[in-house]
Amino acid sequence: MPHDASAPARPGEPSAKTRSDTLIRIVSAVVLAPIAIGAVLFGGWPFVLFWAVAALGVHWEWTSELLRTGRLPQTLGAAVLVIAALLAGIGRPGLAVLVLLAGVAATAAVVRERRAWCVNGIGYAGLVLAGPVVLRADPVWGVTAVFFLFAVVWVTDVLAYFGGRLIGGPKLAPSISPGKTWSGAVTGAAGGVLAGVVVAALAGLPNLLAVAALGLVLSCVSQAGDLFESAVKRRFGVKDSSRIIPGHGGLMDRLDGFLAAAGAAALLGAMRGGLDGAAHGLLVW
Repeated sequence: MPHDASAPARPGEPSAKTRSDTLIRIVSAVVLAPIAIGAVLFGGWPFVLFWAVAALGVHWEWTSELLRTGRLPQTLGAAVLVIAALLAGIGRPGLAVLVLLAGVAATAAVVRERRAWCVNGIGYAGLVLAGPVVLRADPVWGVTAVFFLFAVVWVTDVLAYFGGRLIGGPKLAPSISPGKTWSGAVTGAAGGVLAGVVVAALAGLPNLLAVAALGLVLSCVSQAGDLFESAVKRRFGVKDSSRIIPGHGGLMDRLDGFLAAAGAAALLGAMRGGLDGAAHGLLVW
């Protein structure tokens, strides 16, 4: 008997819409991942440009789609991100970070509408640019650090999504994101740790136990970043930050976990190795 596509799915069986959304997500990821990887390998201006565009897109979604502010916060934030990107492109990541901090202060001083949210928006978008750029600036471990971050965050995201759907169980934060489960969080974290250790082993890093602990922390930070973005969207009654990426929604929807993990990784690395050796500080224990 032919399968009726319009019939409701059996309990536990994904609906036709769910299968379609999953396929679109996979296709989008397959298209975007090689671009991100290529930017890391090229480094320099291509890498900075890639993350500058992403940061500008995130800031536009935050101010325009979520807050629906006027032109001043949008223009000021975009100008700050462009200046920071130019400095990063000429090899001055430290000055780029200072410009981002100055942009946060300037927004607090001159913006009146939804000031706190606009300030947070520059900081949030700034992480998209500053995190990867600070790590990639390390001439020895920069590429490895960004690939390590990709591995942890991407595998966490994928396994949390599919693990939660296949295993189910208690909800992780039902009031914030009803679809997320504890089983997804655990499978995502386990996969993220394993992926990070594989990258570290291939790169010949010492002390894989410390790297595994680092991977667990960054996986948890990534999932917390995902929940934070969900809470912000719920606060403003928005389902998707935009519809730029088919199957994923907006750039915020795609980068929420990554920007949180990248910011934490860059901060930890800079604290241990300085801005010029942040990747070394992050990975070598």
